[in-house]
Amino acid sequence: MTPRLTDTPVLTTERLMLRAPQASDFEVFAPFAMSERAQYVGGGADKDIGHAWRILAIITGHWHLRGYGTFVYVDKATGTPIGSAGPWHPGDWPEKELGWTVWTSAAEGKGYAFEAVTELRRHAYADLGWDTAVSYIDARNTRSLALAARLGCWHDKTAVKPDREEDIQVWRHPAPSEVLAA
Repeated sequence: MTPRLTDTPVLTTERLMLRAPQASDFEVFAPFAMSERAQYVGGGADKDIGHAWRILAIITGHWHLRGYGTFVYVDKATGTPIGSAGPWHPGDWPEKELGWTVWTSAAEGKGYAFEAVTELRRHAYADLGWDTAVSYIDARNTRSLALAARLGCWHDKTAVKPDREEDIQVWRHPAPSEVLAA
């Protein structure tokens, strides 16, 4: 028997199902985590399969510790996991974050992350009761910076950043009143 996070919500958009991580996601997640595509989120080409497994375990464990966490977004048409996105708040993060990843280059540029984060931001505000959200983005991650701008976020230069060696920018999401009224 494979235990599952049975009390986690399942959200849907036009093209996506957003659900808790599952062990079966590892087949698609591991190549991402061990590639340069993951260099801004704790992975990278210098990482091994064990490191990839630990990242997925951390993402999954966050659900148990916080009662919410990163969702895996799945293409409804094919059932294929495409990436991860959602509420994230490790113990050393100054604020609650909405983060995202796209696991394959084939899924990039199709608006999947935008669609997922838009729904997850609504979920964070309406269902979790958040009153603000940020996204911590490595200053070299041009694709994520562009997505943050497309999501209506603004670069909050006065916000406290996580203590990291990398140059992290804080992008603040629109307020709940702006998101939930739309």
